[in-house]
Amino acid sequence: MSIKIEHLNYVYSEGTAYEKHALKDICLEIPHGEFVGIIGHTGSGKSTLIQHLNGLIKGTSGAIYYNGENIYQDGYDMRALRSQVGLVFQYPEHQLFEIDVLTDVCFGPKNQGLSQQECEARALEALKLVGLKEKYYKSSPFELSGGQKRRVAIAGVLAMRPKVLVLDEPTAGLDPKGRDEILDQIAYLHKESDLTVILVSHSMEDIARYADRLIVMNSGEVMYNDTPKNVFAHYQELEKVGLAAPQVTYIMHDLKMKGFPVGVTATTVEEAADEIMHALGRQ
Repeated sequence: MSIKIEHLNYVYSEGTAYEKHALKDICLEIPHGEFVGIIGHTGSGKSTLIQHLNGLIKGTSGAIYYNGENIYQDGYDMRALRSQVGLVFQYPEHQLFEIDVLTDVCFGPKNQGLSQQECEARALEALKLVGLKEKYYKSSPFELSGGQKRRVAIAGVLAMRPKVLVLDEPTAGLDPKGRDEILDQIAYLHKESDLTVILVSHSMEDIARYADRLIVMNSGEVMYNDTPKNVFAHYQELEKVGLAAPQVTYIMHDLKMKGFPVGVTATTVEEAADEIMHALGRQ
């Protein structure tokens, strides 16, 4: 269930005084089963890019292929695409509609033409996958906490059984505990449900911890497309465009500069701790 982007361009308000070239000659490929992180400062094009993946926005030029089919070809079934490529927005309120949680999660499968029985079975399965407690199933989704709303929004997409899960800042505004719970749940879903996951985040620590590959957007272009370790090795270049590396990257470089014999490729706390312990053992 791969996604391939070829020379994608997108221009806002083309031909007017407000014209803006938001995406510039984007070429990317995301194979099935990968966990991809996307970072970039505000206005870099990352959210615009992901909205192209299920056809919410159509490129000004270029092509996007899903399983080898160009989604811009005449007659392409966009409704089917949106069942396969599920997008969870930054603000879950934009995806919550119904009177209670269970009914809300049934919304997507119902639009797929499934029976009420099948809709409820899928909704219950999805709510269990995202770890929402059963006592909330008959609650209004608008009465839930921020983290719970995000779980419901993710469940609503999962109930349609997509092959690709795209998440735009799913932990924005959450406390550290809520953030970790959501991201651990997403990692679990990636592993257990055979999903491709595309995660947009401002947190370098989260990206370093979870993503297999990292795409850095800057001014509508792909600045880097590599493993997190290789991308964060360019932390000084990232700083110039308003980004940074995980804090442990700076700590390890500082230790190295002070003469402590450590490597500087660690991007997570666990990796840094292991490297420091090994360095101490070598002394």
